[in-house]
Amino acid sequence: MTQPVVMTEIWRGDFVESVHAGHAVVCDASGDIVKAWGDPDAIVLSRSSSKMIQALPLITSGAADRAGLTTEHLALACASHTGAAIHTDRVADWLETLGLDDDALRCGPQEPTDLPARNGLICAGQAPCQQHNNCSGKHAGFLTLNQHLSGGTEYIDKAHPVQQAVLESFERVTGETSPGYGTDGCSAPNFASSLHGMARAMAHFAASSEGSAEARLREAMCLHPELVAGEGRACTGLMRAMGGRVAIKTGAEGFFTAIIPEKKMGVALKIADGTTRASECTIASILVKLGVLEPDHAETLRVMDAPVINRAGRQTGWIRPAQTLR
Repeated sequence: MTQPVVMTEIWRGDFVESVHAGHAVVCDASGDIVKAWGDPDAIVLSRSSSKMIQALPLITSGAADRAGLTTEHLALACASHTGAAIHTDRVADWLETLGLDDDALRCGPQEPTDLPARNGLICAGQAPCQQHNNCSGKHAGFLTLNQHLSGGTEYIDKAHPVQQAVLESFERVTGETSPGYGTDGCSAPNFASSLHGMARAMAHFAASSEGSAEARLREAMCLHPELVAGEGRACTGLMRAMGGRVAIKTGAEGFFTAIIPEKKMGVALKIADGTTRASECTIASILVKLGVLEPDHAETLRVMDAPVINRAGRQTGWIRPAQTLR
């Protein structure tokens, strides 16, 4: 097995204080590797970076069109949102159209990371509900598919028709038989693949023709970056910086994916120690390297070659891509 390579460095003054190693793969439309760092065959759990794959059966089954879902719904189905009102209001309305409420969700409650939403709950003396969960849009999508399939209430079970449909889509676009799964933070199965398989899947999304399920999902993400993540988040900021030409998605434990339609390429990366600051810096570096992200854009500089500021407001160092990505 190829060892992970250093991808992001933390500098303090003139010294490299910390390093983050990982693996990354860029694939073309045929699924072949264009560029790789580390081990393309590393078995990974892509976590929320694979939400667009989990949303595929929502469209391919006919459930999305039957329910009249818009591009906003599809973006939310792929989202890891902050629990802001623009997210929770839409999820609540979506559930209402299904004749369901918060109790139908199985993702669990989560305190919103959006400060106005969190402060609003505190001031009102209210606890967060499941709609505040960053995965509530994905679960609303699962519930829409579940109604279409006439499935039981426990749609997160691996043997449930919803998750079996997800597994079929996952194996189809990765081009692999999944070796297993882990239970995600939102309680749904998260299927494993090789890192190459995930990059192959993203390239498949990038190369899919107009009107396909894959194209509809990538276009919804690019059209509504604020719904895919939220203000201040790397996904939202970097997609805006690229003018809606590229769809990107973060995942827990240092994962990131990118869909680049104009080049018919897909990217998947995993930071070995699971650090978000490193995955954000690394994905930005790869996108710059591929020529789809401007290196001096303000959103790029928030995560790549970004200053480290201490509590007194003084700059103490930098978060920089390693020489392997320069």
